[in-house]
Amino acid sequence: MLYRRLDASGDYSFGKSKQDFLSGAEAVAQAVKTNLLLLKGEWWEDVAQGLPLFQSILGQPGITENIRAADLIIKERIAATKGVSSIDDFQSDYSSRNYSIVCTITAYTGETSTVEVSL
Repeated sequence: MLYRRLDASGDYSFGKSKQDFLSGAEAVAQAVKTNLLLLKGEWWEDVAQGLPLFQSILGQPGITENIRAADLIIKERIAATKGVSSIDDFQSDYSSRNYSIVCTITAYTGETSTVEVSL
C-alpha cells in the first residue's frame, strides 16, 4: 500500500519525491485517520462513504450507552479500512464535549501502528 503523506496542517505533501509517500503500517495508519476524518456525504464520488458524525454521533447526550455506540461506529470504520488486519487496543475519551480516540492497529504487513484522532 502506498499513501501520500499529509503535512502538519493535514494537506497532501508535495515536492519531496518519494518522501511524500508512506508505505506499510504508516500508510495504513494514515488511511485509518483520514477515513475517520471523512464525514458521511462529504466525498462527491461516494456520498455513502464516511463517518456518520452528524447522522449518528453528534447531538446525543454524553451518557455511557451513547459513547459505547459511538465507539462501535468508529471501530467498524477502522476495521473496514483497507490494510487493517486487527484492532489491538482501543481507548476513547469524552470530556468537555470532545471525543477522541487512541487505537493500536495491526496492518496487513504484521506491523503495528498507533492512531490518534479527535472529533
